[in-house]
Amino acid sequence: MNNKLAVTALAALAQETRLSIYRLLVEAGPEGVSAGIVGERLKVPPATLSFHLKELSHSGLVAFRQESRFIYYSANYAQMAALMTFLTQNCCRGMPHECLTVMETALGRCCSPGPKRKPSRSKV
Repeated sequence: MNNKLAVTALAALAQETRLSIYRLLVEAGPEGVSAGIVGERLKVPPATLSFHLKELSHSGLVAFRQESRFIYYSANYAQMAALMTFLTQNCCRGMPHECLTVMETALGRCCSPGPKRKPSRSKV
């Protein structure tokens, strides 16, 4: 990951609704959640939700797939890990294992990535 990609990802999360969406998707696990369920749970109108999901998808932090007439969104755990690694790669005065142990422990409690899927490019 480079500075530009990190800034794009952090900017996507630097908004309250998008951060809430992302946290819900991380909690949901690799299978993800349909856009309708995300909107219902967070009480976000469809047009607003579509805008925020597009921003998260553009950042690479969220993947989506279409099944029939539903679009399912899920956290991109590899991108999340890449961002966390980028943010901590030079930490602890050249001893990143001190920081990374904490991060890896936190990630270990999270869902492991599911089978790789190619994200679809369909509209919300």
